[in-house]
Amino acid sequence: MKILAASLLTASMLRATTVTTVAARVGDFVDGYLKKKQVPGCALLVRHNGKVVLATGYGIANLEHNVPVKPQTVFQSGSIGKQFTAMAVMLLVEDQKLSLDEPISKYLTIPASYSGITVRHLLTQTSGLGDYPENFSLQRDYTEDDLLKIIATQPLGFAPGEKWSYSNLGYVTLGILVRKVSGQFWGDFLQKRVFEPLGMKNARVISEADVIPNRAAGYVLKDQVLNNQKWVAPSVNTTADGSLYFTVEDLAKWDDALEAQKLLKRPSYEQMWTPVRLNDRTTVPTVSVGEFQKPTRAVLCSSTAARGKDSRPTLYVIPTIDSPSLHFAIVRVQALDTLQNGSLDFTFRLRLLRRDHTPQSHLIRRP
Repeated sequence: MKILAASLLTASMLRATTVTTVAARVGDFVDGYLKKKQVPGCALLVRHNGKVVLATGYGIANLEHNVPVKPQTVFQSGSIGKQFTAMAVMLLVEDQKLSLDEPISKYLTIPASYSGITVRHLLTQTSGLGDYPENFSLQRDYTEDDLLKIIATQPLGFAPGEKWSYSNLGYVTLGILVRKVSGQFWGDFLQKRVFEPLGMKNARVISEADVIPNRAAGYVLKDQVLNNQKWVAPSVNTTADGSLYFTVEDLAKWDDALEAQKLLKRPSYEQMWTPVRLNDRTTVPTVSVGEFQKPTRAVLCSSTAARGKDSRPTLYVIPTIDSPSLHFAIVRVQALDTLQNGSLDFTFRLRLLRRDHTPQSHLIRRP
């Protein structure tokens, strides 16, 4: 009995040492990377086998007040927020208030050229809609009716279902659609149906007016000088293409919910993870419904959660700065797969959460 107890204690100590060693080496890499790339700070969290094994902050959340980043630091979501818009839509599908293959013209007043666009097309970014027009002002307030009218003036880049192309306007439209069929602002709908049930205490729609503890400031690097991010009008900062706040701890709860298939029934998750076929019956070699990295496949919604025998940890990284070079972190942190010690395989599955709206690795991606 004493031998068994000693063996268990030794195994426990080895695992603790492994995590401590890996955390130290991850910290060395992250600190060096932040300094090299002039990134003020980031929060980092690793989940392994359903448990958080590392949650920490690096650098500074607010340069003017010298506030350090910590796991409870609140960041803007950028386009990572699209995954939650997708979840709102899928909940309404289960409520039988929406159907994935119904044309959006059933719910919204749109031009005849949009008549072939379905809810599924918007979710999978195969609608033909594109990005904001060049004359769109981020410093002006718009109503949802204003936004829908602006969207309706944009010509489609291709026939719905013909191909895949990343679209902010498609997700803005989905947010308007959520209010139309539920009677609730999309952010309020998420608060009631997603964030509160999952205990995501800090997740919410952006508000610069509200006092929000632990909120990080946002920065941009211009000519090697850090500047505060530009002011954005309140209504533009609440659209469904990515206007949320959350912490890495909130994302851990989200990841757990996807792994356990909470909120939705199993058939809905299977629907979300089924590769999308284009009009020519080919599948898209990318991921959609809010995720738009280049790999694998296009699906309605896919999960970062480790499932089945795949026990690779999930690593979330949220930076305080807009910078195209941040994608480099994915490649470099993947090199940490050499830190395989004991029973932990730190071949990280990475989530680099960007604050801008460029295609990167995010959303609900099925491993």
